[in-house]
Amino acid sequence: MTKSHSLKRTLTLFPVVIFGLAYMAPMTVFTTYGVAAESSNGMIPAAYLAALITMLFTAYSYGLMVKAYPVAGSAYTYAQKTINPHVGFLVGWAILMDYLFLPMINVLVAGIYFQAAIPEVPLWIWMVLFIGAITIINILGIKVTTRVNSILITYQFLVIAIFIILSLRGLANGMGTGTFTSALPFYNPEVSFSLVLAGASILCLSFLGFDSVTILSEETIEPEKTIPKAVFLVALIGGGLFILVSYVSYLVYPDFTAFTNADSAAFEIAAYIGGNLFSSLFASGMIVLCFASGLSSHASVSRLLYAMGRDSVIPKKIFGYIHPKFNTPVYNILLVSLFALSALVVDLVTAASFINFGALVAFTFVNLSVIAYYFLRNNKRSPKETILYLIIPLIGASFNLWLWSNLDKNSMLLGGIWATCGLIYLLFLTKMFTRRPPELNFEIDQKPSA
Repeated sequence: MTKSHSLKRTLTLFPVVIFGLAYMAPMTVFTTYGVAAESSNGMIPAAYLAALITMLFTAYSYGLMVKAYPVAGSAYTYAQKTINPHVGFLVGWAILMDYLFLPMINVLVAGIYFQAAIPEVPLWIWMVLFIGAITIINILGIKVTTRVNSILITYQFLVIAIFIILSLRGLANGMGTGTFTSALPFYNPEVSFSLVLAGASILCLSFLGFDSVTILSEETIEPEKTIPKAVFLVALIGGGLFILVSYVSYLVYPDFTAFTNADSAAFEIAAYIGGNLFSSLFASGMIVLCFASGLSSHASVSRLLYAMGRDSVIPKKIFGYIHPKFNTPVYNILLVSLFALSALVVDLVTAASFINFGALVAFTFVNLSVIAYYFLRNNKRSPKETILYLIIPLIGASFNLWLWSNLDKNSMLLGGIWATCGLIYLLFLTKMFTRRPPELNFEIDQKPSA
């Protein structure tokens, strides 16, 4: 008889938080700084604060759903079990788009940075080497992944700390506003609040990562306690860091109209405050960002595919396989690596458009799942419970729907095409909705592994 292998519970709170922060990538605050500055008329700290508040509502809902279903699958699992199996499949399809394209973006951006540093080496070689390294580390196991991420996260924090120190030194020497405090980044009567919200709609996607830790529910000790804490900590730590860095950046370089190129505005600020030496350090930090985020996003999508494969929603023999030695979904890891190679032919804007659509669909349905499970199914409707299980998640869903409605045309078009493909496959899978899609087995072992 063939022995069945499954994911093992080995992770505690700290490595789970590290995993989420690596996925979120602390230095991602710099990648969108210039574009968000133009959208918000320079009020990026206020835009980040609005985005953080929005994400905390959704983080709250994720925490509640993890307590109900501490298994791999994230938004796919929650919608499937609380709303409808068919809806769950389509949510899983949408978030699959999000997870699949994020590793590709990391590969593409890292390749660009590497080639800029050593232009003699072709871009495709850097991409292949980058994917190869991430693939090997993820195959070796989630413990190896989190240990490597701990090192990469530390380096990112080091670069950010140096950035802040150099900025403060510049402010002391009269750079920028020449002051350490200013209310203008948070409140400027000459800037419409609608512009702040426009910036927040861009920056909300910087928070991708707090939800990724739910994918680790079946590899975490006491997930009902650990994962909700991790979700909130990742959102708060990441959001607080984004606000601090953008605030300091505004003070040292307040004129957002002076950027030569909005896409590389952070590099201009780095060169302004630290010269060529810090510019090189800053560039290496951006490469580390891509590697850390690539590791986490690669691990996340491989486990989402595992959850769907174990369901037989997609072929179980391939996607539901766990390697007997490494206890990792090896086939899924390899397939994601092959998909990431499409970075050789897909541009950054197209990949980002897919991510925007999928993320907000997932966030919306996590909030709706709380209402369906707690308020409707379990009749938790006292005045206090109505606030906790109806009003708060409804606010979260409304925020996400508002952001979704403000996506650009490319996001809506490409996301719509992807969703249509998912619906067609669902019709085939269920023979025109005459069958229920397969569902997860929730007989899970809560004991930690040695």
